[in-house]
Amino acid sequence: MKKDLLTIYDLTKAEIEAILQKAAELKEMLRKGKPYQPLAGKTLAMIFEKPSTRTRVSFEVGMFHLGGHALSLNPQETQLGRGEAIADTARVLSRYVDGIMVRTFAQERVEEMARFATIPVINGLSDLLHPCQILSDIFTMTEKLGHQYVGLKVAYVGDGNNVANSWINGALRLGFDLWLACPPGYEPDAEILSRAQAEGSSKIILTHAPKEAVEEASVINTDVWASMGQEGERAKRIKAFQGYQVNADLLRHARKDVLVMHCLPAHRGEEITDEVMDGTHSVVFDQAENRLHVQKAILTLLMEKRQNDEKGS
Repeated sequence: MKKDLLTIYDLTKAEIEAILQKAAELKEMLRKGKPYQPLAGKTLAMIFEKPSTRTRVSFEVGMFHLGGHALSLNPQETQLGRGEAIADTARVLSRYVDGIMVRTFAQERVEEMARFATIPVINGLSDLLHPCQILSDIFTMTEKLGHQYVGLKVAYVGDGNNVANSWINGALRLGFDLWLACPPGYEPDAEILSRAQAEGSSKIILTHAPKEAVEEASVINTDVWASMGQEGERAKRIKAFQGYQVNADLLRHARKDVLVMHCLPAHRGEEITDEVMDGTHSVVFDQAENRLHVQKAILTLLMEKRQNDEKGS
């Protein structure tokens, strides 16, 4: 593992597999009630510039399970909210804690934190990317379908946001086919998409037709139509996304055993119906649970690597 986790693009297939394997081991240990506390005495600083439920709880509980401690930092209650430079905050926190998780707006803020921190920095979410979420989604996918990625078709229906961008990076690194159905004007990041299409061996295809995207798909993903910070565009987006709802009619075009995913929170009745979200194809709440296990794997691998690096220096 590298020092930081900022984007799935930075990881190799072997590193992703190591995270998935570690998550499986930690999940089984927790199920059996077997203590495992490799991070005893370690502290994680969590900076939340955006609201959070799953990210905050999974990282905080994860550190507790691993024997460590987590601090939740609201920028409005720290000097970041008064204009302190990210670089200075990174340098100071590096002398207090053992890792930093940042949930923010611009990807550049996470990258600047990592550039000046001497401890691991984890991207808990930015407007561009959501790597921890998609690593958890891939872990859920492998639990249900196995690790055979070649020939597997995954569909994403909805807004070409940070979730879609990270699914593209995941498909590039692991080699499964990814079809994205997004309305005109709401496509994924053009640079991320074109890079993946140029570098990858699998199909990564953008379409405006949801039924085409989910045809014979093994997995269907979606997300809210208006993410945090886009509330003012809500009415406009609801109109633009008509026809992109994940509902029973859309599922009929996928495989009969298709899995349905949603990163949550969901706006039920908009991007997904109650019938599908609560139905037999849904693994939405397995996804949510797996945030805990994957977050613990990431924390363990990053912090243990730093500890081993320090011993070897």
